[in-house]
Amino acid sequence: MSRTPLQKIARKLGIKKNGLEILKQAMTHKSYLGDGNQLTSYERLEFLGDSVLGLIVSENLFSKFIEKQEGELAKAKAVIVSEPILADAARKFGLADALFMSAGEESSGGRNRSSILADAFEAVIAAIYLSEGLEAASAFVLRALGPILQDIEGEEHHKNYKSILQELSQSLYKKAPRYVVISESGADHDKTFVVEAQLNGKSLGQGSGKSKKQAEQAAAYEALQHPVFEEDEAGTISFEMRERQSDAQESG
Repeated sequence: MSRTPLQKIARKLGIKKNGLEILKQAMTHKSYLGDGNQLTSYERLEFLGDSVLGLIVSENLFSKFIEKQEGELAKAKAVIVSEPILADAARKFGLADALFMSAGEESSGGRNRSSILADAFEAVIAAIYLSEGLEAASAFVLRALGPILQDIEGEEHHKNYKSILQELSQSLYKKAPRYVVISESGADHDKTFVVEAQLNGKSLGQGSGKSKKQAEQAAAYEALQHPVFEEDEAGTISFEMRERQSDAQESG
């Protein structure tokens, strides 16, 4: 007897039969509710899963990197729990195929939309936590996020700031960011570069470093904090509109 995509996910996660209902909720996008279903979407579970994920990642970083200070740990955590990383983990785990969503949402690319996949990933963490306990949720998180955790351990995660900004910019605005050298100072053997990350000619953030690559990474990290990348469920708001909203908030 062939299994449904949901049953296959439950089997991979080690969720027992009595946990199938909450797993189904974790895999239900709100668009599906408009098709006459009496289910609840994953949004409440996502809220809980975000906190459980944060606890698991924070504890892992705290225990593994006893020499790192709070700021370094916070930056590493920001990379690990970022939308592109969680969405990629969801894809590799096969969550996209098990999502419940409306035909309209699916036809518009919802099944592969990073924001939806990242939210579902967090909701699944909550489902595992509620049905199987914290230990099982922790095992899933550490397994699913193993590649990025290895990057963190090997100090290779800094490269992800640029890739995260690239994916986010392309996803929201269909444009790639540019990196412009603003200044360079110091002797030839000891230069410091200042680079600005730009989108549509507008500054998103600046960073400095002993090489252009380091400065670009720092600028990308700063850019990711910019208000134009705040979540928008529709994913269609224009860069110019977000710029105006951001300027209005700052002036207000």
